[in-house]
Amino acid sequence: MKNLPSKVSVIVPVYNVENYLAKCLDSLVNQSLQNIEIVIVNDGSSDGSASIIKQYSEKYPDKVKAFIKENGGLSDARNFGIDQATGDYLGFVDSDDYVSKTMFEEMLNLAEKHNAEMVICNIQKVDEEGNVTQKLTQIPNMPEKIDLETNFSVFSDLSYFACNKLFRKELFADKRFKKGVHFEDIQLIPQLLLECETIAQTQNFHYQYLERLDSISKTHNEKGLDILKAVEDVEEFFKASKYSSKTKELRGFQILEGIYTFLAYLAFVKNETQFYKMSQELEDFIRKRDVKMKDILCYSRFGKNYILSLPLKKTIFYLLFFARQKKLIRKLV
Repeated sequence: MKNLPSKVSVIVPVYNVENYLAKCLDSLVNQSLQNIEIVIVNDGSSDGSASIIKQYSEKYPDKVKAFIKENGGLSDARNFGIDQATGDYLGFVDSDDYVSKTMFEEMLNLAEKHNAEMVICNIQKVDEEGNVTQKLTQIPNMPEKIDLETNFSVFSDLSYFACNKLFRKELFADKRFKKGVHFEDIQLIPQLLLECETIAQTQNFHYQYLERLDSISKTHNEKGLDILKAVEDVEEFFKASKYSSKTKELRGFQILEGIYTFLAYLAFVKNETQFYKMSQELEDFIRKRDVKMKDILCYSRFGKNYILSLPLKKTIFYLLFFARQKKLIRKLV
């Protein structure tokens, strides 16, 4: 019997995740969607990941395509996978996370039902015992089918993760994840959205994002400046897009990703010299875009004041940060 053509290719970059990889791959080979291609890219792992990948590629030869390459980082591994994928739609799953059994069947059905170039699902964070620690609802106030021309507020509301989305492969015809940077999702995914006319969503929490014990204390340093650089790249693409006149939503994107996302990272920078250098970069970012303090503090997401919806500790940090920037506040008020 001839194999059915792949409708969805799921790209899984792998680097030294032997303790988590089997659970991730189990969730993919057991998807309710049969027309699925799992593209595993071993990005030069030095642990037992290669052995696990071999087991799955031998057990599921009709579903699993395994590749190995020299270590080049997450973007490079994803790009390699895109080049190997044969599906009509692409998904990305990080190798220490896992997904629900019906994730890709439902998202593919929504893509075809609404002729959507991108489909989005909700995310929930889980600990290593599988307990849900946080639910991340993406766009709660929107219908299943979203016409971007009339509902462009999603551009400034959306969280730009790659892993909870299904993309029509044509979106990647001339685009790839930027190599050698951090926060590559913030740099690329908004550009892909700007190429879309229709997106779709499900309110199901299909994607399970693992908060690993060994990553909670990860170092925060000047690599966080890549957030601001990513926003700059998006701004340039936005100017040439068919949505270039929607400046209100661009301002919302600048505030959410360029200011709040950056501040969320900055809060964990322990080195005082780095902290103040990065604070100055943020100050320059805000000044160059003539963002007013009232715009920042009154920024609305999903129809609600964003800062008032944040956890208390984060809200206090943000307010204290701005209070310390007296020079900045005098300029912006």
